[in-house]
Amino acid sequence: MSSSAALLLAAAVLTPSVAGLSLPPLIPTIPGVTEPLTSNAPPLPILQIPTPPLESPPLEAGNIKPKKIGYFWTASGDNEHKEVDFSQDTFGTLLWVTDVPSSGNGPHHLGPSHDGKTLVGGGLLSLLKTQDTAFYFDTTDPYHPTFKKSNRGILSSIVDEIRAKPDGGFFITYMGSALGTSPGRLVETDAEFNIIHEWPESVDGTLNILGEQFSPHGLAVDFEKNIILTSDFIVPLSILKPSLGIQRANTLRLWDLVSRDIISTIEIPNGGGIQDVKFIPGNPEGAALATAVHLGQVWIIYPFRTDGNGKQGVAKLLYDLGPKARDTVAIYSDITADGKYAYLTLTTADHIAALDISDLDNVKRLDDPDEDQPSIGPHYIKITPDQKHIVVTDYFVQTGDIGLINTPADFKALYIDILDDGSLSFNRSIDFQREFANRGGAKPHSSVVFDLTDPEKPIYY
Repeated sequence: MSSSAALLLAAAVLTPSVAGLSLPPLIPTIPGVTEPLTSNAPPLPILQIPTPPLESPPLEAGNIKPKKIGYFWTASGDNEHKEVDFSQDTFGTLLWVTDVPSSGNGPHHLGPSHDGKTLVGGGLLSLLKTQDTAFYFDTTDPYHPTFKKSNRGILSSIVDEIRAKPDGGFFITYMGSALGTSPGRLVETDAEFNIIHEWPESVDGTLNILGEQFSPHGLAVDFEKNIILTSDFIVPLSILKPSLGIQRANTLRLWDLVSRDIISTIEIPNGGGIQDVKFIPGNPEGAALATAVHLGQVWIIYPFRTDGNGKQGVAKLLYDLGPKARDTVAIYSDITADGKYAYLTLTTADHIAALDISDLDNVKRLDDPDEDQPSIGPHYIKITPDQKHIVVTDYFVQTGDIGLINTPADFKALYIDILDDGSLSFNRSIDFQREFANRGGAKPHSSVVFDLTDPEKPIYY
């Protein structure tokens, strides 16, 4: 299996870090020699032949500088060209493509640094060719990003959710161990994006993650209340053949931000993969929403409440999304900045749900669960900084012949209006298959939006 990725990025500089590694694992590109190898390498169980990516076709990009820019972390559709990160605006005009020196990487989540000068994108399938797993891009010039560096953890792999630290660097969930098994880790970088910790590191924390499946996917950090929530999804290796079945988790971990220690494990009974967790902005108790994929439900997590045994952290059912939301492989979410509305993608149901959560005792559904929406395989969802739209990418995971998860997708980015009552109006989209026809199409997994409308107060999300 060979694939490529792109974002809006280009040059390759691999820099070792304190606790991380960066190695050039792929076969070097030799014009006229390695192209047939890239195209014809057979799929193998788990580890794949480390074939190099094919060179990218010429770029025809726009020469404009809009105030709102969308960055999309994207795999080439033919799984052979370099992976890309590219930016768009005015609406759907391609501004730039930054190639990434990786192959078979499987672009996953994307996140901006606090100052907006760096993006980091994770590689979901990097492990299969023993490649680096995190790819960093310089967005000092937001219209022409460049590839900065890449690295990997020593104890962990499979990059998932990304949260910027106010003083520079990132927290990043790595869902699997270095072998793709449980336990994964919560990775921390410094301001130069070197990996400095793979949490937990204490004896008690290590015993916690060894005692029960630790496959952190979702990540929420409250820098004011000094807590972290991670949500456990699936054991990555279990989705690849040969497999005895996908191992899904039912838990979240509550962390102390100051010490980076695990306070407690919170269970959602029979949750079947707790893919996502997000703090509700402005909630006085610091509550968060978590998605339980098997159940098709949204749960509320109260991190400072205690249960009957005095354990900190309580989970309660908030809303059942109904039978069409059950076992939809993935449920990802975002919440408006005022904490009033929550939006959730139900991947194999081809549906985006909208909830009014302004009254947590009386949650109202704003979408029609029986409506046919113009979306196939929606996954990553992001509310734009101006709170007027949501951006949804219609692609989750396609492992091909080597894996168990191959969700249908139309490989589009949807730009959906948020109406005054919080409901949604579908009207615009970007067809990545058409935009990247010379790469066999493209598979956009995630996005970041820069809003530069006010040059004194730019917003990066």
